[in-house]
Amino acid sequence: MEHVDEAGAARVTVGGDATVTGWNDGARRLLGYPPSEVVGRPATELLAEPVWSVAERARAVRARWHGTLALRRRDGRRVEVTLLAHRTGDGWLLIAPAPADDLAEPSDAKLLTWAYAQSPCPMAIYDTDLRLRNANAEMARVIGLPEGDLQGLRLADIGGKLRSEGLEALMRYVLRTGERRHVETYPRTGGEAREHAWSAHFAPLKTRDGEVHGVCLAAHDITEQYRARQRLLLLSEASVRIGSTLDINRTAQELADVCVPRLADFVTVELLDRLDQDAEPPSGPLSGPVVLRRTARKSVIEGCPETVVEPGQVDTYPEVSPMAECLVAGRPIIYTTDDPVISAWMALKPARGAKIEEFGIHSIMSVPIRARGTTLGVAVFIRHRSPGPFTQDDVLLAEEITTRAAVCVDNARRFTRERDTALALQRSLLPQAVPRPSAVEVASRYLPAGPYTAAGGDWFDVIPLSGARVALVVGDVVGHGIQASATMGRLRTAVRTLADVDLPPDELLTHLDDLVIHLSAETGGGESTGDVGATCLYAVYDPVSHRCTMAAAGHPAPAVVTPGGAVEFVPLPVGPPLGVGGLPFEAMDLELPEHTVLALYTNGLVGGWDRDVDEGRVLLADALAHPAASLEGTCDSVLRALLPETGVLDDVALLLARTHALDAAHVATWDVPADPACVARSRRDVTERLTDWGLDEAAFATELVVSELVTNAIRHAIPPIQLRLIHDHSLICEVSDASNTAPHMRRARTFDEGGRGLLLVAQLSRRWGSRQTAEGKTIWAEQPLPGAPPELG
Repeated sequence: MEHVDEAGAARVTVGGDATVTGWNDGARRLLGYPPSEVVGRPATELLAEPVWSVAERARAVRARWHGTLALRRRDGRRVEVTLLAHRTGDGWLLIAPAPADDLAEPSDAKLLTWAYAQSPCPMAIYDTDLRLRNANAEMARVIGLPEGDLQGLRLADIGGKLRSEGLEALMRYVLRTGERRHVETYPRTGGEAREHAWSAHFAPLKTRDGEVHGVCLAAHDITEQYRARQRLLLLSEASVRIGSTLDINRTAQELADVCVPRLADFVTVELLDRLDQDAEPPSGPLSGPVVLRRTARKSVIEGCPETVVEPGQVDTYPEVSPMAECLVAGRPIIYTTDDPVISAWMALKPARGAKIEEFGIHSIMSVPIRARGTTLGVAVFIRHRSPGPFTQDDVLLAEEITTRAAVCVDNARRFTRERDTALALQRSLLPQAVPRPSAVEVASRYLPAGPYTAAGGDWFDVIPLSGARVALVVGDVVGHGIQASATMGRLRTAVRTLADVDLPPDELLTHLDDLVIHLSAETGGGESTGDVGATCLYAVYDPVSHRCTMAAAGHPAPAVVTPGGAVEFVPLPVGPPLGVGGLPFEAMDLELPEHTVLALYTNGLVGGWDRDVDEGRVLLADALAHPAASLEGTCDSVLRALLPETGVLDDVALLLARTHALDAAHVATWDVPADPACVARSRRDVTERLTDWGLDEAAFATELVVSELVTNAIRHAIPPIQLRLIHDHSLICEVSDASNTAPHMRRARTFDEGGRGLLLVAQLSRRWGSRQTAEGKTIWAEQPLPGAPPELG
């Protein structure tokens, strides 16, 4: 026993048959075998060499023996120990000294120590003063300082290596409350230029009684997860920000704005020249030099410094350029400034090479902009401040963003082309030159919706009628686009056709309503308003009687400005919109003194997203109450007062008409008895009045016209009969009677005694016709004044 320290010694009991019968923890630590694997086995299996068994060595002596033996550990290592043997009955007690630390199995505490030191996660322990007491090797590597230099440092002392904003406050909270906390932070790793994302966990270090004596910090590198999350956020932002309008240039600029600075330091968007024209862009990859227009650019440098190609300029890119090679290959390409393509490109244009060297550009990525099988352009991404080059992950991200932007650019291109077509059709169907009748002085405005809304179907018209009267029309077709413009053209033509037959306003709208129902049925709408619908206001002003008759089909009532400046809206019974069918329209008759201004408009003038119609009517009334010196100026002031500067949301049509009157000096009226002998008297009365007006040259033709019209009225109509002569831009002869039967012109045979009267009237007049009145009908004939130029259109 003098050679063995039994404190913590390995103790093994061997039976008389030389099998192991007992095994303590010291033996387990020495050789690594648990008792279950040793007890019952021959003791000789523990020897590292073929020598006597322990029992045989023990029998050589009677009571005890000690010496050196080579034993074999469970892990295969050889261990030489001094062994002491004691006889115990039939067996022996073998005692070996306590195992050395390098041979013994580690304790739980030592295992924890090893796990802390060798953990792949950065770990550190701070005391209650928030000073670093211990840090493992990984934490020292992350901080970038040797382990020996970390003792006693605070987070603020490591500020150059680790971003510590808010971390000390969080650690104080853990010390104070004993609660765990988690935070994500972004320290800069030592010696690396890029940033890492970290998930940091703070846990209190407590004694058994719950007292907190420190904080343990464990960090996990979540850089890849962070980058994936950032890519998803960028894609989400791109889907929201790109395509907010249907403008090609704006959409291209949104693409550049989204990608700077989170993907690149400088971005340009080059689109094919004349992309918004009628020709379809090419499908598939391009070939040879390409002509591109710089549509947008964005830089991390404030103000976006001057570049070789400015936005809006067109440049031809040779095959040895990132733009052309990308479009020829039909796929994204990453370049460095040492790439042969970039070197050749810089050599062809030294100014571009100077810019690359000036800003230190080191990585370029070009991505084709393609949508629906067509090539629209190319997006070029450049890095000069960000030290890292573009990677394949960046390519995938840029492709996804560019693809979304390409669809928006193509939508804008298609919309722009369709809108231009609809506008061209719309303007061609509107009056090219507004007539200037003597009954009214007119001024008009038409503003298409936009710039990002398709053209609608608003229209207006001024139609001269018989008897110096004039019809004022304004209408609005439901919907936008080419279909609405085409429908507007059909309705305007129908209104002019119905106006030529002098239908009253309410009857005209009834016929127009039937037409819209037929149009709706043709487009598949059946009997509902379906795909075709419209509103319309039709007013007829008579300068002789100063009366205005109007009717509306779902259209806003007009405003009337009296000569004294008072503004009021006509309490017009508004019927249903055109296309509903089955409901009558009601006409309203009112007197308009001379120089009264009648304002007709569409709903786009008074309505809007930011105000209701009643507020718009108040603004319109205020603008009309303060007119400009002319009707044209008043139109402009009304538009300025009611419409935003950024463009209207709906088409706007505005028609202003200032009334004039024809007094007794220009109108002559006679009552004609129903006696054929009075025809000669009528001819004399007309001749005398023409002499007074200085129109003697027109007397012969006018006498013939009056003679035929009065004779027909006496023979075929019902009294009372009235003859009226109007001296206006033309000479108008009217004969009215109480009969509702309208005459018609027919071809007389050779031996017929009659049937040539209306044919003669048609030959002597520029135009003639009949119109129904409340009391019967009126037959009229219009002649040009002597010396007047021929009437156009």
